[in-house]
Amino acid sequence: MRSSKSRSRNKSGRNRSMGNIVNRVFESSGPEGKVRGTPQQIIDKYNQLTRDAQLGNDRVAAENFQQHAEHYLRMLGSAQKEQDARRDQQERENRERQAERDRERAKRQERESNGEVGPSDSDQPDLIENRQDDSGLVETPETQKSDKPKRARKPRPKKPPHSDGEAKSGDAGGSQGSGAPEAAE
Repeated sequence: MRSSKSRSRNKSGRNRSMGNIVNRVFESSGPEGKVRGTPQQIIDKYNQLTRDAQLGNDRVAAENFQQHAEHYLRMLGSAQKEQDARRDQQERENRERQAERDRERAKRQERESNGEVGPSDSDQPDLIENRQDDSGLVETPETQKSDKPKRARKPRPKKPPHSDGEAKSGDAGGSQGSGAPEAAE
């Protein structure tokens, strides 16, 4: 008879964590051949085979099937304990994070109720004047300070009207813009 003790291994050949075997499919080589399924399904099958052997008055086969079922029962129990421990750890960490957020919120509300200014409510610092000589940047005409005051620009002179009395074709006040010839007097 072959042992049904199968080990779960990953690609590198190392034993896997017990937490991922609850839903994993195993193939067990028992005295009656191979039994395939999740640990719970294998346990159920071996328990059924145990009952059948007991009904057939085969105490040796019944004990053998019972041992196979116990092996998978221990594996399943171990995996469930590991999952429970992981879940408890995550819940504990979540409670600690929530408590820290609650403490921070209470401190912030206390500061606001006392009229204290929070970091987001404080005035922004004044800008520091940029010193051109320390920065190593090239001076441009916009950044150079001139000692001379800028001269005011003189307005453009107005164009004198034409002396012959005719308006140019571009002028709006001319008579040619109407499209009708002038009447002679």
